[in-house]
Amino acid sequence: MKELDYVKIGMRIRQIRKAKGWSQDELAKKCGISMSFLGHIERGTRIMSLETFVGICGALGAGADELLWGVALAEGSMLDIWEPADQKTQNKNTDSYAMYVRIMKSVAEIINEA
Repeated sequence: MKELDYVKIGMRIRQIRKAKGWSQDELAKKCGISMSFLGHIERGTRIMSLETFVGICGALGAGADELLWGVALAEGSMLDIWEPADQKTQNKNTDSYAMYVRIMKSVAEIINEA
């Protein structure tokens, strides 16, 4: 299993944020975290929760593989939970997001038990 490099993950988050022309404060607000905590994440000095990671992925429009490993997925291959929702699909996306978080928590628990 690959070991996570939190410094590289933070660098990727920073690169995408800057490419969008966003300040740390803007991204932090979109993710519901403090600017200070985002700074720690970008420097790799603090580890974020899965919920925060999912929020950052969604806010940046980046896939988990892109932020974790630097591997971008082909256009259109990301789950629809990352796409901005209109009123008709809001509940579907909220349910999909909740299910995704439950699945990722289960995977994390399995990995930690190994």
